Amino acid sequence: FFKKFNAFFDWVIDRYGRVIGGMTRKATFSMLLLVVVCGGIWGLGKVVPGGFIPDEDKGYLFVAIELPEGASLQRSDEVLKQVEEIVGNTPGVRSALALSGLNILNNLNVPNAALMFIGLEDWKEREDPSLHAKALAAEWNKKFYGIPGARVFAFGPPPLPGYGNVSGFTMQLQDRSGGSVEQLAAMVTQVQAAAAKRPEIGRVSTTFNPATPQVKVEMDREKARTLGVPVDSVFQTLQAYLSGLYVNDFVKFGRVYKVFLQAEPEFTSTPDDIGRFHVRNNDGGMVPLSTLVTVSKMSGPNFATRFNLYLSAEMMGAPAPGYSSAQALKAMEEVMAGMPSNVGYEWSGLTLQEKKSEGQAGLIFGMAVVFVFLLLAAQYESWSLPFAVLLSVPTVILGTMIGLLVNKYEMNVYAQVGLVMLIGLAAKNAILIVEFAKMKRDEGIPTLEAALEGAKLRLRPILMTSFAFILGCVPLMLAKGSGAASRSTMGTGVVYGMTISTLIGLFLIPVCYVFVQKFTDRRMKDAPVKAPEPSSQSAH
Repeated sequence: FFKKFNAFFDWVIDRYGRVIGGMTRKATFSMLLLVVVCGGIWGLGKVVPGGFIPDEDKGYLFVAIELPEGASLQRSDEVLKQVEEIVGNTPGVRSALALSGLNILNNLNVPNAALMFIGLEDWKEREDPSLHAKALAAEWNKKFYGIPGARVFAFGPPPLPGYGNVSGFTMQLQDRSGGSVEQLAAMVTQVQAAAAKRPEIGRVSTTFNPATPQVKVEMDREKARTLGVPVDSVFQTLQAYLSGLYVNDFVKFGRVYKVFLQAEPEFTSTPDDIGRFHVRNNDGGMVPLSTLVTVSKMSGPNFATRFNLYLSAEMMGAPAPGYSSAQALKAMEEVMAGMPSNVGYEWSGLTLQEKKSEGQAGLIFGMAVVFVFLLLAAQYESWSLPFAVLLSVPTVILGTMIGLLVNKYEMNVYAQVGLVMLIGLAAKNAILIVEFAKMKRDEGIPTLEAALEGAKLRLRPILMTSFAFILGCVPLMLAKGSGAASRSTMGTGVVYGMTISTLIGLFLIPVCYVFVQKFTDRRMKDAPVKAPEPSSQSAH
């Protein structure tokens, strides 16, 4: 077997040498291959979507439930039971925990919201793509649309803990004119309507709602002063009856208990009950609040937030299936560009980090290439030979982009990390040929023969090391389970990039060496030779 393999490989080396010999004799014309590679990178750069950090299947999902403002906790429980039935009948679900009265989007305790934590089965039991977290969330959202009187949607956790509560993008819509809450509400509606027309955006929601039913209590301070009622006593009375007032702590059976003062629910069921509360005046008498306050009903937001000093509303969204986060953000920027001048926006959370990192990939790749160039210049003691090595680097970028495009991945952080690593690996293959060719040329062998002999002699070690690395990265490309999205993205870029770089580089590297060496020889030949200075002996 080994004799037959060596005979076959010798035949491959012979045919490879004939092709290299023809290409190096026409090195200038053969450099068009590098032009084609650069053109492919430019074309694929417009097709491969950008991204930041992919959403991972972390083994659990969230379900947020929102009812109309003013809905009771009992209505939220009824909707929550319907959601539990849908989730419980889904294969791949291990457990579910439901909480009524909690809105995960704004972390508020409100009666018209609910939340469900859903634990999924182990990844080994969810190998079917239909049981992946993203597929389950999409399937549930289709069923949740049929629940009347509530807005229910499933989503995954953020890729990085601490950057928001949900996956997708986060934007702060700002009213930069200093207008009212109603004006901000109109802006939110206008932006949501415009974003719904863009195919890149899957959903856009907001935690801002200006129509929350509220009770407005206005106190007549002049009458309170006349009746001798301190203003802070009125506020303490309202707090004690309605929300609870902390009194003290006491210890019993080795445990510390807190004491809170609060009215029974039957005495606080309607807004008119506020007038029946009594407050003590300075003379020790009890004064009903109905003589001091006026109670009325109104609507307004649950909370008002400011972002960079502007009244703002938080908006959350996610890209549509088949689109990347970078495409969704670009679509939102185009939507905001069509808004009036008094409507501003700022990115927040993980989206802010993604926008800050835009444009830095080229700087990182450039620094990697510069460091490799300086190391090679020191090694070869030449400023020209490193170009023969670095001219093969674009092949790894082309291969990575082809792999991402074929597998429908984004050019995210993990793919860029793989690219930085591939720059060094591509330079390694080129060094094997260029260094040997340089040694032969220093021995007096012509440039063409040195390049041909170096390429033929180094073919076997290049293929051995390259395929050993490629096969070692195949499990990374086929990763499953926790962190599979990031690992498969990096593995795909590395495997495709190294494969295509090896196949193209074997023919391109000798051509680049001959092209650079001939260009250097021509410049040295055309450089003026400085005449030697006459010695002191010849002067005598």
